[in-house]
Amino acid sequence: MILSHEHEFIFVKTHKTAGTSVEIALSAVCGPDDVITPVAPEDEEQRSALGFRGPQNTHVDGVLRYYNHMSARTIRSLVGEDVWKRYYKFCFERNPWDKVISSYYWEFQSEPRPTLAEFLRSNKARAASSFQLYSHEGAVLVDRVCLYEDMARELEALRQRLELPQLPELPRAKSRFRADRRHYSEVLGPEEQEAVAQLFAREIALLHYRFEPAVSR
Repeated sequence: MILSHEHEFIFVKTHKTAGTSVEIALSAVCGPDDVITPVAPEDEEQRSALGFRGPQNTHVDGVLRYYNHMSARTIRSLVGEDVWKRYYKFCFERNPWDKVISSYYWEFQSEPRPTLAEFLRSNKARAASSFQLYSHEGAVLVDRVCLYEDMARELEALRQRLELPQLPELPRAKSRFRADRRHYSEVLGPEEQEAVAQLFAREIALLHYRFEPAVSR
């Protein structure tokens, strides 16, 4: 996550939404007093090579308080109501059917893998939901849930709203594990489709996601 006092925004990092790539890009505009939480060592190497700020200001009174994938509710409790109300808070969300496949290959990076049906019956599939990271008791806590599918336009809108300098091109982080690049509609059968719809019902209702066929090219 990123807490920028310099630009008065809070980025809540969700699962499988290019969060690390967004975090690295946003760290390019952060100041010395902003909070930037650590990412995986290989991603920190990439961030360092780009010359952007790395992890900083994550401890309060010597105790680690800010960490990767913090919930909005936890962040609010740390920053206080004044900062929480003044700063612009945002996260990204992703089409659940597509997210499930990304999560599947992230969790099982090599063979043998369980089937997708088996994965969808597991706690790992349930953990792919990020709804609880940006909500509490069903209420969304952030100012905007941005769409992963419209990443470039969402980031430009954020940049303009927050009056940020030009953001760098998003680096590619954590994208190497998905072996099957087919559209989700070509991978998920009817039973798997319904299982995803049940697991991610809150996200689907909030953002009106639909199961759609691949677009012919």
